[in-house]
Amino acid sequence: MYNLSIVTLVIIAANALISYKGFGDRLFFEQYKFNVGSIKRGDQIRMISSGFLHADLTHLLFNMFTLYMFAGAVISELGAIKFVIIYISSLIFGNLLSLYFHKDEDWYSAIGASGAVTGILYAAILLRPEMSLYMFFVPIPIPGYIFGIGYLLYSIYGMKNRIGNIGHDAHFGGAIGGYAVTLIMMPSLFQTELLHIGILAIPILILFVLYKTGKLH
Repeated sequence: MYNLSIVTLVIIAANALISYKGFGDRLFFEQYKFNVGSIKRGDQIRMISSGFLHADLTHLLFNMFTLYMFAGAVISELGAIKFVIIYISSLIFGNLLSLYFHKDEDWYSAIGASGAVTGILYAAILLRPEMSLYMFFVPIPIPGYIFGIGYLLYSIYGMKNRIGNIGHDAHFGGAIGGYAVTLIMMPSLFQTELLHIGILAIPILILFVLYKTGKLH
């Protein structure tokens, strides 16, 4: 467990305040959520603003708790500024992948910080592959890189089968963003963690192959 840094606190506060505004102001919520049709018409602010809106308090708390759990590892390794760059980049990557996969569905909408948070989670796993994670109902620790692979494989399954009201593609895009930007910022990982880098790339390659062969949907 890491101390709550000021930058993490600011991001959590921004998510809380903007989400709270959206809870009580439907016009505000509709104006700033991710919506394919609106973005295609030039309303690009939604690519960022949607990542600070949440469906309800449970959605907000889950994302912010996950951010809190993994932010410290990234900040301690890379510093606050690079942490923010990874967070915003992952948010944008997640929404770009959603936009790409749903480009013909003008009605498609989404909200939440999940893409950004997943990017931070994946960055933390890259930087600290030895970390172990505990899942609900699973009493044994799971190696971070195993969790990362399993999470993205489930996201592919969710994308393929459209499971639940969940933006699996945004999660996946966020993870790709966190993965790529972290490696750009810390290329020395290619020397020290090449095996884990390769293992964590497996779900990304699977997604690419499924998409190219038309088997994703």
